[in-house]
Amino acid sequence: MHRRDILRAAAAAAALSLLPSQAQAAWAHALAAPQSTLTPLQRGVITTVADALIPRTDTPGANDVNVLAWIEVIVADYYTPADRALLLTGLDAMDADARALTGSSLNGLSGEPLTRVMNALDGATDRTTPAVRGYGRLKGLVVHAYFTSERVQKDVLKTQIMPGRYDGAADMPTKGAGRDE
Repeated sequence: MHRRDILRAAAAAAALSLLPSQAQAAWAHALAAPQSTLTPLQRGVITTVADALIPRTDTPGANDVNVLAWIEVIVADYYTPADRALLLTGLDAMDADARALTGSSLNGLSGEPLTRVMNALDGATDRTTPAVRGYGRLKGLVVHAYFTSERVQKDVLKTQIMPGRYDGAADMPTKGAGRDE
């Protein structure tokens, strides 16, 4: 099984926690009115981590569907002040950890240094540090944003959100046309 398949299955289950109307409203808001809750550094941390978690392959990556805009709407409009503070503190702590580990900001980091930082965050034994908690929240947001985006729903998952029209006069399948008798 490929990593993309595992993420797809996990996100499909996670997407059920946010009702489609709420996800659709958040996406509409994200596309219509960009938020400014995050600092440029925090925005860079999010895009760097999002691209590492779900990179572009034969399907769009997380940044191709603009998960950053969706995350900003969620953080600004749906998070409580306490949850917002935890995430923002976590993003800053992730950057500080990256600087301590690699000598560079997490914003724009790539290759082996980025892998080292993400492995350190994933493998941390103390799951209560601000960086590790922020990383966990960010991963959840990225996966959720990705799999609720219209582009991924239509082009990758091939989900038909609103099935075709109602046709009360549709023909019934004929006997032997693939139906069990």
